[in-house]
Amino acid sequence: MFEQEDEWISKTQMKKQMNGLQDLGMELTKLSNDTLKKIGLDEDLYEAVVTYKKITSNGALKRQAQFIGRLMRDTDPAPIEAFLAKLRGDDAAHNAFLQRVEQARVRLLADDGALTQFMSDFPHADAGKLRTLIRNTKKEQEQNKPPKNFRALFQELKTVMENGDEEI
Repeated sequence: MFEQEDEWISKTQMKKQMNGLQDLGMELTKLSNDTLKKIGLDEDLYEAVVTYKKITSNGALKRQAQFIGRLMRDTDPAPIEAFLAKLRGDDAAHNAFLQRVEQARVRLLADDGALTQFMSDFPHADAGKLRTLIRNTKKEQEQNKPPKNFRALFQELKTVMENGDEEI
């Protein structure tokens, strides 16, 4: 019982924490349902967020927001905050990784021998698919077409490099 007195939190601090959790829950309402599924939310919280998106009445929205805040109290906010930071681009490590992917794409498009080096670094990569994407991207750029293959090359490199990081 004496330990609880050492950890005493004022009512104002508690309200700030609860409002912060509710605000975090409201950020979730701005995401698509597919993105929400990727976060791995508790089923009740997921349903509450999806329901919030369907409500049009102001009073009902306010009640649902409070309900989401209440559910957020029982949820660990750290993984949700980390996921949202990654989406916003606040995660420095993830940004550095994306820059490495971009540098690899630039090297592959500029130098024909770069694919050999990339394949030695990431042997699990599909060389044929990468060659095709590189060739199509170069054609795209020569003909001033929309960067469909340019983006596809980035996504393929990102996938390969993410899987390569896990193996090391």
